[in-house]
Amino acid sequence: MVAKRPSDLLAITGATGFVGQAVLDAAAAAGLDVRALTRRRQKARAGVEWVQGDLDNKRALRRLVARASAVIHIAGVVNSADPAAFEDGNVRGTLNIVNAALEAGVGRFVHVSSLSAREPQLSIYGASKRRGERVVASSGLDWTIVRPPGIYGPRDTEMFELFRLARKGVVPLPPAGRVSLIHVADLADLLLALVRGGEDVTGMTFEPDDGRPGGWTHGEMARAIGMAVGKRPIALSLPRTLLEWVARADRAVRRDKAKLTLDRVGYMCHPDWTVSDGARPPADLWQPQIATDAGLYATAAWYRDMGWLKS
Repeated sequence: MVAKRPSDLLAITGATGFVGQAVLDAAAAAGLDVRALTRRRQKARAGVEWVQGDLDNKRALRRLVARASAVIHIAGVVNSADPAAFEDGNVRGTLNIVNAALEAGVGRFVHVSSLSAREPQLSIYGASKRRGERVVASSGLDWTIVRPPGIYGPRDTEMFELFRLARKGVVPLPPAGRVSLIHVADLADLLLALVRGGEDVTGMTFEPDDGRPGGWTHGEMARAIGMAVGKRPIALSLPRTLLEWVARADRAVRRDKAKLTLDRVGYMCHPDWTVSDGARPPADLWQPQIATDAGLYATAAWYRDMGWLKS
């Protein structure tokens, strides 16, 4: 929990997305005032001042960060069939918000990257996230970078596909490997905890997770999701060549709306997406509170309540 000071004002990008909405929930619970960037007009929300614009709108960014004590930069491009979109969203967009923060004299900057930035050679996405990190690290701001692993929880549409497939009894997976996971509420709490800064977090890059040593094998993750939806699905590891064929087919059918791209296959097939030893945040600052088995059950229940999953 972040203690509120009278002058506290958080500026948040990506506030309408999956992670951003969880951060808004956590900020509201902590009694923090937020100014949040949005592309589209939003409903009024207590404690939130909406600023309409995007990462290319420098005027909107100046308004976003004016008198803010800290910035949490969440916005970015996760998936695209157009390589240029990653550069625009994850590098140039980061540069724009960094410059706005510098001009406004914002002292603290928390940047949400991705574990894929650890292996930038595997994908255009990961390479763009690494370049975004370099922009932040060279900015002169009081910065911390967070590289989340697989994020799940209410409102998520990416991991939801695995829940939906598990309900059908078969979960197609990349070749054998391991992953780390984190509940979105735990990630949100970490981001707010980092707003305070300090010698133990300034200039650091952290890789948080659910605390499970060694992470999860793909099969273990599929079975845990299956249990959450009341099934025992078959965990089916697919070879990279087949995944690439499916990606090309998805591109041919859905074009720019394709969910599985060749770039995404590039990092999906990496065998080790567990957090690095020694890269977790300081335990006295933050520790995960949501056990993944319980978190998956609660997430499945949310999907059912919203009508995304059949009971």
